[in-house]
Amino acid sequence: MERREEQPGAAGAGAAPALDFTVENVEKALHQLYYDPNIENKNLAQKWLMQAQVSPQAWHFSWQLLQPDKVPEIQYFGASALHIKISRYWSDIPTDQYESLKAQLFTQITRFASGSKIVLTRLCVALASLALSMMPDAWPCAVADMVRLFQAEDSPVDGQGRCLALLELLTVLPEEFQTSRLPQYRKGLVRASLAVECGAVFPLLEQLLQQPSSPSCVRQKVLKCFSSWVQLEVPLQDCEALIQAAFAALQDSELFDSSVEAIVNAISQPDSQRYVNTLLKLIPLVLGLQEQLRQAVQNGDMETSHGICRIAVALGENHSRALLDQVEHWQSFLALVNMIMFCTGIPGHYPVNETTSSLTLTFWYTLQDDILSFEAEKQAVYQQVYRPVYFQLVDVLLHKAQFPSDEEYGFWSSDEKEQFRIYRVDISDTLMYVYEMLGAELLSNLYDKLGRLLTSSEEPYSWQHTEALLYGFQSIAETIDVNYSDVVPGLIGLIPRISISNVQLADTVMFTIGALSEWLADHPVMINSVLPLVLHALGNPELSVSSVSTLKKICRECKYDLPPYAANIVAVSQDVLMKQIHKTSQCMWLMQALGFLLSALQVEEILKNLHSLISPYIQQLEKLAEEIPNPSNKLAIVHILGLLSNLFTTLDVSHHEDDHEGPELRKLPVPQGPNPVVVVLQQVFQLIQKVLSKWLNDAQVVEAVCAIFEKSVKTLLDDFAPMVPQLCEMLGRMYSTIPQASALDLTRQLVHIFAHEPAHFPPIEALFLLVTSVTLTLFQQGPRDHPDIVDSFMQLLAQALKRKPDLFLCERLDVKAVFQCAVLALKFPEAPTVKASCGFFTELLPRCGEVESVGKVVQEDGRMLLIAVLEAIGGQASRSLMDCFADILFALNKHCFSLLSMWIKEALQPPGFPSARLSPEQKDTFSQQILRERVNKRRVKEMVKEFTLLCRGLHGTDYTADY
Repeated sequence: MERREEQPGAAGAGAAPALDFTVENVEKALHQLYYDPNIENKNLAQKWLMQAQVSPQAWHFSWQLLQPDKVPEIQYFGASALHIKISRYWSDIPTDQYESLKAQLFTQITRFASGSKIVLTRLCVALASLALSMMPDAWPCAVADMVRLFQAEDSPVDGQGRCLALLELLTVLPEEFQTSRLPQYRKGLVRASLAVECGAVFPLLEQLLQQPSSPSCVRQKVLKCFSSWVQLEVPLQDCEALIQAAFAALQDSELFDSSVEAIVNAISQPDSQRYVNTLLKLIPLVLGLQEQLRQAVQNGDMETSHGICRIAVALGENHSRALLDQVEHWQSFLALVNMIMFCTGIPGHYPVNETTSSLTLTFWYTLQDDILSFEAEKQAVYQQVYRPVYFQLVDVLLHKAQFPSDEEYGFWSSDEKEQFRIYRVDISDTLMYVYEMLGAELLSNLYDKLGRLLTSSEEPYSWQHTEALLYGFQSIAETIDVNYSDVVPGLIGLIPRISISNVQLADTVMFTIGALSEWLADHPVMINSVLPLVLHALGNPELSVSSVSTLKKICRECKYDLPPYAANIVAVSQDVLMKQIHKTSQCMWLMQALGFLLSALQVEEILKNLHSLISPYIQQLEKLAEEIPNPSNKLAIVHILGLLSNLFTTLDVSHHEDDHEGPELRKLPVPQGPNPVVVVLQQVFQLIQKVLSKWLNDAQVVEAVCAIFEKSVKTLLDDFAPMVPQLCEMLGRMYSTIPQASALDLTRQLVHIFAHEPAHFPPIEALFLLVTSVTLTLFQQGPRDHPDIVDSFMQLLAQALKRKPDLFLCERLDVKAVFQCAVLALKFPEAPTVKASCGFFTELLPRCGEVESVGKVVQEDGRMLLIAVLEAIGGQASRSLMDCFADILFALNKHCFSLLSMWIKEALQPPGFPSARLSPEQKDTFSQQILRERVNKRRVKEMVKEFTLLCRGLHGTDYTADY
């Protein structure tokens, strides 16, 4: 084996002088890439080879690498290098060399027609790229020339080899067009030229496909070629003969897959709906496949049934509107719909016995949308025809949604079970959509079936059938308002009669009850019919997700009707929590459910229940607080703190409106006496401080502590007021010892809710000044390791300016240092941090006039801010952040116009700033545009986007077409 330093990859990428891009060195690098076991050497070789491919020498070594004595891997690299040079560096090729290059490529393709297929394909792609670059002016009849040249009899290659090489070339030509980097105007010209050229291709393809003597390999290649060409949006009527030939080829098992692909691609072209007569001719061809489909299903041939289904769905889904419009042909279209129904209800369980039915679901959406889009009179006619079809669809879907037998399901892999779960979700979405067409009659239909099933004494019913019907109900009730349905009371009455002997059935019963929770809130007398079932299910770990989420929904929607059941709900919940039946996330949901439940009780009742509910956890926390920190007691602490914060998230005795995001928070009258949450927090405050003292170094524990107070503040709003002084003091101590982002986020919450109230301003001001001072010190030590803290700090500063600008009036606040740190934060690589810093400046700049210290610092250091913004726009920051930087420019222009007009001219003066790609005229235009626009922020954003593209050398490229 060669020593590392002698290898071309290493030399090409290392500090040693780069090796020349010669044939010998390329071959050595390729050997290293393919056979060297050292991954680092492989990477170095690959990097060097990529440089070689784009080098000027590639024109020389590529042809030599194609010599017959080279192995296919080397020949392949030579062909790939030619393609890269032609496709990416076309402008480097002198026009007088076009013909010789073309001739050389034809020669090589002819030679490889009987050689390596992978090399042949790359050479065809290279010639296709050359043809696309020369069309239509320099090579007007490119495709016709290709056909003529390969049909010439004087070639040394046999007829079949030439034929396959020509078909390969014709196949890759449209594919290369789709992925080419041609400018938009050229793309249109070339597309038009290719559309004309298909006249030279299709007759040849038809002849080869219909010729009895054509070998199977040729016919397969013909179908692939046709499939490639139809994606150029060739008129469907021009494809008619080939489509019919492809249908005939479906009978040949070797050609089946290629035929399906060709037919589906042809039918699916967006333009094909204009050719209604051709579409009508296709319906009998598709219907003619029904016998082949039935045979395939009977024989368990999943590939054939899948392919035929794809064809039927492609025709129905892409053209249902056009075919529905042909009223005189309604019966043939209905026959196609029934064929697709057969595919939807194909026997067997998805995905183990069949994978076809899932393909059909979007067709039913499309057909329904098209029917409901007609004017009333026409719609009524189609409703009459298709309502029965959709009722049949519901039966089919519910049958397909049924679980297999327990024994069979036990043999399924976890992946198959997950695919089946997703499939059932798709069925659920379809049923919900179908409700729009069938309305309340659908619910009545499901209820009648379920009633007959549960009350029939003739034969025992399968749990699978019951589960599927309930699943149908649940699918609709989850998203559709069923409060006015007259069958829901009967359904609620039937649920307790269901013999639940199976986890899947029990899960669906739970989810169905949860879906009906809003209905139960309007009909509280029925709560007692289902609540015992839910409480019983809480004790089963296999029903953890369904039972806990259902109880949470009931407690949220029906809380004012639950006081009679509260003691029982709390007792059962407490029992399952103590037994640790549920996973962490379900325990958190359960605590939220109890928070909703307790919110509707009297304060004394709440306190009594809270005492019994959380006392065991407080005792456990006291014990843990005494222990030496270790990973296992950390988990227990975080779990307990999580339970408390989730309980306090929803325990809201004042029933505040949940609109914390609004500009003003709505406050409702507070009940007399202290808030129960505040009472509990005050009782455990010392304990939490004790826990913190040992775990201050641990971000997860600190976060969990902050979460308790943050969620309580959000829920309680003004009721939290008694806790403000001691919480501010604790936060200050925490942050002074070890700064953490979660403490800043909680500080921001306190500023948001309490800073504007005079009574709470002093402790909040003191906390704000303290965390600012500590964070500024952190900046002096190097903030790059703490982007989360910088992010939260910037958000805190912005919130302070928004809610209480007086916080910036204090003499002890170093506004200049804050400003400079925020400018530094604009240069962080983390997008959220940069966004937060921009948010701070857009809040700060409008305060220039009203806060003297802010006005002064902007006057002194505003130019530094502008330079940072221009550097970011010039390419230092991600393009996705340009709107944020545009906001700063807009604020500067609006509030500091005279300063900006002076700074921007000075800043853009130095050559190469903010980008070497800019001319002085472009910089001048940009500064004038910005200074002129002081009203329309959207326009400023557009200017910045345009300017950043110029700075990055991307303006006018396809790469930024959608930017």
